[in-house]
Amino acid sequence: MSANDTGFNDARAQWDERFSRPGRWFGDEPNGFLRREAARLSPEATVLSVADGEGRNAIHLAERGLRVTAFDLSPVAVEKARRWARERGAPVDFHVSDVDTWTWTPSAFDAVAAIFVQFAGPAMRARLFAGIWRTLKPGGLLLVHGYTPKQLEYRTGGPGRLDHLYTSQMLRELLPDAQWLLLSEHEQTLEEGSGHAGRSALIDAVAVKPGGGAAGG
Repeated sequence: MSANDTGFNDARAQWDERFSRPGRWFGDEPNGFLRREAARLSPEATVLSVADGEGRNAIHLAERGLRVTAFDLSPVAVEKARRWARERGAPVDFHVSDVDTWTWTPSAFDAVAAIFVQFAGPAMRARLFAGIWRTLKPGGLLLVHGYTPKQLEYRTGGPGRLDHLYTSQMLRELLPDAQWLLLSEHEQTLEEGSGHAGRSALIDAVAVKPGGGAAGG
């Protein structure tokens, strides 16, 4: 999916509509998994937050002293995120981009956060994770959090499509070189705005890219 595709324009319009509503679609607080696992990162580490939405996760990371870059498909979301970051004095480098137009600069970041990045089917997901792995420095950390197939029973958030959901085996196959520090499927009640609300089937994953010194502290 690229900026010239009808599917891209439809997806962007859908997210623009959600993010144009009052308040924040996924709430004001950072994702709990991210808040917990960010403790692994060294002070002033460089972090990329993928599909960051209205900024809740990127701003949290910046307020921890990390050097954060973030992008999202929706210009409405990115503008809201920029305003919110200015209000909070959080220095985040926000961009409007999609998976296929983002420049996945090799070995550019100490860590990448991919929180509920589940808009992609198998082909795009493969490109996404290849880009993420490329842009991680050797020794860098990947933080992934999302829904598993059982989420289709709960319908409390997520894409509602089986081929967009994550499993431990899928992540292992996407990233065969990863050293997994955490790979856990579990259930939890989420309260993240209107977007993630209720009992949820989740996966938590933290991986190290082999080589180099670890980004964790």
